[in-house]
Amino acid sequence: MAKVNIKPLADRVLIEPMAAETKTASGIYIPDTAKEKPQKGKVVAVGPGTKDEQITVKIGDTVLYGKYAGTELKLEGTDYLMMRESDILAII
Repeated sequence: MAKVNIKPLADRVLIEPMAAETKTASGIYIPDTAKEKPQKGKVVAVGPGTKDEQITVKIGDTVLYGKYAGTELKLEGTDYLMMRESDILAII
């Protein structure tokens, strides 16, 4: 995992999305135009939390998030998502 020079504030989390599926379970290849946005990623950085709520995810966790959650960022050629911890649905 690459070291990122970005520190999220409050209850925000920086996530590196996992690659979209290129092949179905039955072996059919999916073209780029039909690929869905990935909803799974790895936590790269976390903020300190708020005074009312602590952060429950930690760096290295694999998480599921909503399809349209977060803000897309491109940092040093890598795509990331910045979102609030409340947008994360589950830790895998």
